[in-house]
Amino acid sequence: MDKVPVLSIICMILSCLIALAIPVGLFLWLRLRKKADVLPFFIGCAVMFLFALTLEALIHQIILESSLGTRIRSNPWSLALYGGIMAGLFEESGRFLAMKTVLRRYLSKDINALMYGAGHGGFEAVAILGNAMMNNILYSILINLGLADTLTSLIPADAAGTLTAATRALVETPSWQFLAGGLERISAVVLHLALSVYVWRSAGNLKKLWLFPLAFLIHAAADIAVSLLSSFGVHLAVTESVIALTALLAAVGAAIVWKQMRKEQMI
Repeated sequence: MDKVPVLSIICMILSCLIALAIPVGLFLWLRLRKKADVLPFFIGCAVMFLFALTLEALIHQIILESSLGTRIRSNPWSLALYGGIMAGLFEESGRFLAMKTVLRRYLSKDINALMYGAGHGGFEAVAILGNAMMNNILYSILINLGLADTLTSLIPADAAGTLTAATRALVETPSWQFLAGGLERISAVVLHLALSVYVWRSAGNLKKLWLFPLAFLIHAAADIAVSLLSSFGVHLAVTESVIALTALLAAVGAAIVWKQMRKEQMI
């Protein structure tokens, strides 16, 4: 059996390290250098886990396994629209709800918006990218040790087919694509930081409530674009560039909102 290239495993390790370094690095920088509070970080983690990885996933399971879900999945446009709306709805609603309740007394300290975003986006990086890369690394080692066939023989036939396909993907995927996941997470976390600033501002000032639906629209549009690009087989580099550009534009807007918040706090 062919082996997973050593370069691919190195790229997997680097992506895994990026996934872990993002939340840890941001937390330490914001806490030690910017004196942000600790609670917003862990509330951000909790909201990502509860609203995106639990409740949203549960709704997906119910809807996408139904007859309606069959129709949604049959068309890349409807699937992208559905996925984008659901992601924006659950994550931004969770963000807003947390900031209006448990984080209400922290709203006067603007750096906490970034601390929340670090937890929200950082937890996603570890849960999705970190977990996937660790699984890839472990299975790649099994493949290179010649133990993959033994593992396949011990599981049911339907699962064995999936495992065989995963093996082929690990062997044949260009090494750089494993590193692309880490770079994508950096853009995604920048986007989460920006969206957290928008929602933080809307939660703390009713006159700026319009920033909440804006955050929803940006989030949904980003997910819709990525889904469509992937569905139509657009080169991964193009998709990653779109994610990076979206994050950059959102960050520029967040910087404007941030300056306004700081100016009002100084009055």
